[in-house]
Amino acid sequence: MSAHTISSWRELDEAISDTNWCCHENHVHSTLVFRGLARATYRNITSLARLTGDYPTLERHLIRNFRKYAHRHSPGPSTWDWLALAQHHGLPTRLLDWTFSPFVALHFATASALDEPAVLWAVDCAAAHSRLPAPLQDALDREGALVFTTEMLARHTPQLTDLDALSQDEDPFVVFFEPPSLDDRIINQSAILSAISDPTCQMEDWLDEHPGYWRAWEIPPDVKAEVRERLDQANITERVLLPGLDGLAAWLRRYYSPERAAQDTLGGGASMTHGPA
Repeated sequence: MSAHTISSWRELDEAISDTNWCCHENHVHSTLVFRGLARATYRNITSLARLTGDYPTLERHLIRNFRKYAHRHSPGPSTWDWLALAQHHGLPTRLLDWTFSPFVALHFATASALDEPAVLWAVDCAAAHSRLPAPLQDALDREGALVFTTEMLARHTPQLTDLDALSQDEDPFVVFFEPPSLDDRIINQSAILSAISDPTCQMEDWLDEHPGYWRAWEIPPDVKAEVRERLDQANITERVLLPGLDGLAAWLRRYYSPERAAQDTLGGGASMTHGPA
């Protein structure tokens, strides 16, 4: 999959702002969702697929047992609520994490591996949803919504098998949905999740089949440092996106890391002016 290589923060900001290629019909706000990867070599495949082998058969066992042992933390009544909670806590699922905010996605693209190029993905979820089966398209149209809620999905596809059944004899489709507000982390990250109606179909392959629905920008290491500095100045940091002591520790670890210090010494990035002394 091809990505345009960015040469500066300004170029990246202008590229993100250019939405002429998107599907704006009937939508007041942006129809884009974003995903940032710290290494351009990373693939857009699910944590479930990373199990390898006959991973699709493991999906129902993982979800069933997660619900059984995590019942005291019930996020809501539906399978989709449980899937969101499971993804949030690292269970292998067919879901991928996205965000409405390009700056949140850029945080995850630039918070690590500063000596390697990163990549920022943008997908027009309105265009992606134009390929939904009629029952799901009608549900979005009735609500006047850009993405689904877990309640809306549960109404039409109570189980993952119901989602998969809608694409039988047809190409797989993608749904984007908002997880329930399980904690401040999900809220602050403007989190969105995607699911494909076939666990063996990966997002990178689906996007390859629909080249007009997405853009990707590769961010070289020197530009990565510049973007990171801009985000830190704007307070797009672990302290905000990962509220609590874990996020605070992650921010301080990155701020004082030898990797960061070496880059500043070499002129790869200026020191943060609002950080700790």
